[in-house]
Amino acid sequence: MNATLKRELGVPGAVALGLGSMVGTGVFVALGLGAGVAGAGVLLAIVLAGGLALCNALSSAQLAAAHPVAGGTYEYGHQYLTPALGAVAGVTFLVAKSASAATAALGLAAYGLSWLGVNEPGFRIGIGIIVLLGVMSLVLEGMRRTTVVNTIIVGVTLMGLVAFVAAVLFQPWTWLPAEYDDLPYPPPTFGQVLGVPGDGFWLLAVAQATALIFVAYTGYGRIATCAEEVREPARTIPRAVLVTMAATISMYLVVCVAALLVVEPKALAALTQETAAPLEAIAKQIGTPAPVTLLIAVAAITAMFGVLLNLVFGLSRVALAMGRRGHLPSVFAKVDATGTAPAPAILLVTAIIAVLLALGSIQHAWSLSAVTVLIYYGLTNAAALRLPRKDRRFPRALAWIGLLGCFGLSFTLEPVYVLVGFGFVAASLVLHVATAKGRKKPAD
Repeated sequence: MNATLKRELGVPGAVALGLGSMVGTGVFVALGLGAGVAGAGVLLAIVLAGGLALCNALSSAQLAAAHPVAGGTYEYGHQYLTPALGAVAGVTFLVAKSASAATAALGLAAYGLSWLGVNEPGFRIGIGIIVLLGVMSLVLEGMRRTTVVNTIIVGVTLMGLVAFVAAVLFQPWTWLPAEYDDLPYPPPTFGQVLGVPGDGFWLLAVAQATALIFVAYTGYGRIATCAEEVREPARTIPRAVLVTMAATISMYLVVCVAALLVVEPKALAALTQETAAPLEAIAKQIGTPAPVTLLIAVAAITAMFGVLLNLVFGLSRVALAMGRRGHLPSVFAKVDATGTAPAPAILLVTAIIAVLLALGSIQHAWSLSAVTVLIYYGLTNAAALRLPRKDRRFPRALAWIGLLGCFGLSFTLEPVYVLVGFGFVAASLVLHVATAKGRKKPAD
């Protein structure tokens, strides 16, 4: 079997890969979770999370351009920090993104079932598992086919989001709320839409919402973790990351404002908890024609399918890197004869996602993902601070903002998730010590 992967990805494909990972669970589900924590402050949280993610994205971009191999911060930790911190990065990435993938699978199932009028957690889990197995089969086909499918998914998703925003803006209901006082979820005031401080609008709540929404932006990391498959990485990766971040932040703001024109933040949170399909529920509430509502549901399904596809793809590359270095058994370092798919690593991450998916809770999975991904990207910024001057493309201040922001926000989440997250840090250090004799340093 081969040990390396082919470089097949250019700027358009890399942007599609990033958008496919970022425009999905976050915009269709996580905005509601953020609104439940911070109320109208969710709009500020979107901006703050986007700014922090941009700092992290630039750190990831210059690291990937300087050290273009599969594995992301797991590899950067080894190269620029210490092997122990590399191990921490690898384990926290696997946990964080497996939890995100489980959330995507559950959200996908929820939107499909909501259209059919079904709201049973057991059905969500079953459909989520089936979809996960389908994604696994697709990723086993390699990068080229995955990229084609991902581009189609991004196109359908954007159509659905445009349809949702248009449905809100062109409905008289949105602009004449006084005539609809008997609706179960009354429309918000203008001040609430703008995020004017009010009851429950506290700095800690906004920080917690920022941490939750930040997870949705971290899909740009798929570009970095697949650096070994990118053509001209020094040129392609920074450009793709910047385009992807700008497009996603704008899209999240527009969709969230449209949702808050229809329902109060608490109602948006309630719809997320009750249906796990808030945008579809909002579209139905304002009397959107069935074909448009169906398009929104289809877009949500394709978006979260794209997230799941890209997460399995990126996770398998980190597992591949961990197999190469010896933090995982060497079988996970194998790539198929065509050099396009690390099959054992793909099977491993699919199994991990399936276990988390079986828990059935979107909120638990997303919160676990938040704390571990913040630790992971804190290490990314720490590695960026160690880059030699010749490889540095952006000011070191951005990496400092990313480092302090990530570690600071990780402590704003509920204590149980913080304890579990740092429990995985401890477990990764134990793994590093336990595998010391069998590890090796692959050729850089």
